[in-house]
Amino acid sequence: MRHGSERRLSICLAALTLAFAAAAGPAAADPVGPLSHAGPWITDSLGRVVILHGVNMVYKLPPYYPSAVRFDEDDARFLRTEGFNTVRVGIIYKAVEPQPGVYDDAYLDRIAETVATLGRQGIFSMLDFHQDMYNERFQGEGFPDWAVQDDGLPAQPRLGFSANYFGMPALVRAFDHFWANDPGPGGVGLQDRYAAAWRHVAERFRADANVLGYELFNEPWPGSTWPTCANTAGCPVFDAQLAAFSKRSIAAIRQADSRTLVFYEPNVIFNDGADTNVGSLGDPSLGFAFHDYCLSESQTHSNAGCDPFDDLVFANALKHSAATGAALLMTEFGASQDFGNLQAMVDRADRNMVGWQYWAYCGCSDPTTSGPGTVQALVIDPAKPPTGDNVDRPKLALLARPYPQAVAGTPTSFSFDPATKTFQLSYSAAGAGGGGLAPAAQTEISIPPAQYPQGYDVEVSGGRVTSEVDASVLTVANRAQQVNVKVTPAASGRRRPPAGTTP
Repeated sequence: MRHGSERRLSICLAALTLAFAAAAGPAAADPVGPLSHAGPWITDSLGRVVILHGVNMVYKLPPYYPSAVRFDEDDARFLRTEGFNTVRVGIIYKAVEPQPGVYDDAYLDRIAETVATLGRQGIFSMLDFHQDMYNERFQGEGFPDWAVQDDGLPAQPRLGFSANYFGMPALVRAFDHFWANDPGPGGVGLQDRYAAAWRHVAERFRADANVLGYELFNEPWPGSTWPTCANTAGCPVFDAQLAAFSKRSIAAIRQADSRTLVFYEPNVIFNDGADTNVGSLGDPSLGFAFHDYCLSESQTHSNAGCDPFDDLVFANALKHSAATGAALLMTEFGASQDFGNLQAMVDRADRNMVGWQYWAYCGCSDPTTSGPGTVQALVIDPAKPPTGDNVDRPKLALLARPYPQAVAGTPTSFSFDPATKTFQLSYSAAGAGGGGLAPAAQTEISIPPAQYPQGYDVEVSGGRVTSEVDASVLTVANRAQQVNVKVTPAASGRRRPPAGTTP
């Protein structure tokens, strides 16, 4: 988080940008990067709380970058039109550092092109060092071949994702060597190489305001100590190793980039209800990236038995944020057509006022997933236009929902009822964490047009509507310390008052 005169200058410049835009006519302004945080809240340069809704776009096969499967401008426009404002962009370590100490900047250029493509649509990218089951040797992806140390154990039995975590000793051994930071090529510790690669990536993206943050390690698997983590209290011994790894990687990033948020994950069993024992990591600009998948979840039908586990995951994340001050973002959930559980998950995220990134935008021949690509995907094939039967329409209708993407104050609650199409937001006009707001700051509510095909009506107390009738982004200017907004489908014969009036 930035402080003092630097932050005040950022707020002033952003406010001037909005003022010039306002002079040209009514228009919605995206959350203004670079993003920071105030406790659990992600914030923008105007001091507003930013809520993120989006998807994952991780291509796990060579050459490991999204545009290789033609994820490009039409996909970014589609996401923007449907109201999404973030994408978790996968970076594969094997492609970053194909040989020890040798970085492939052409690969990072490809990632940067995707970040720029999304940024032109007002979409923030989370850069995620993504791994599943470590390396292709273990039917996975992520680490370079030179970083595999399995003591010559056979990569058997080959049970696929995610059973290899439990049944393939060679994979377990590779993780054990990594968490111990054992020396690899040239006698350099495996974690030391990894941290240095993150420093190189941070050097490339440190000035990019379209980058939401750096996510250190996807789904850390505890290796041979995993049974000690499979309980609601978690595993202090392994989490101490994980904390040491996170601190090492954060320190390397900070050598290149002192500003951008860094997100760390708990061990992967957190996803199923185990608590984390990772404490404060000693950096003021950190986020806690957690996932929520229920072990008993069906891919195709509702299973309410997941609810207690999913509630526990959120409770643990909120408790961790309260103890450490880390921002919160759920960077994976879904991979399913279990619409009952997907609906419960996005409702749960709203109740807890936590943003999210759905897994996944596309199946894209994913080698490490729990179901076929057509089950997990929002868009079946990014090489084709995101229209017609190339889009999972029922899933889109569930995920593309109204939400406050930027709040000129601090949210106290927000919700969307898909049955009545009623969205409600309440917030205090006071800045999050006591921070200041730019004078031009307004609240922005994403209103996906598909939810209101006949338009919508707005009721506001403590504020006034400043956007056009039926705008895809509803903007509200504060007029009191407490603001309440209610959006409903347009009543027959009645339309919302013109912009600038107080309903």
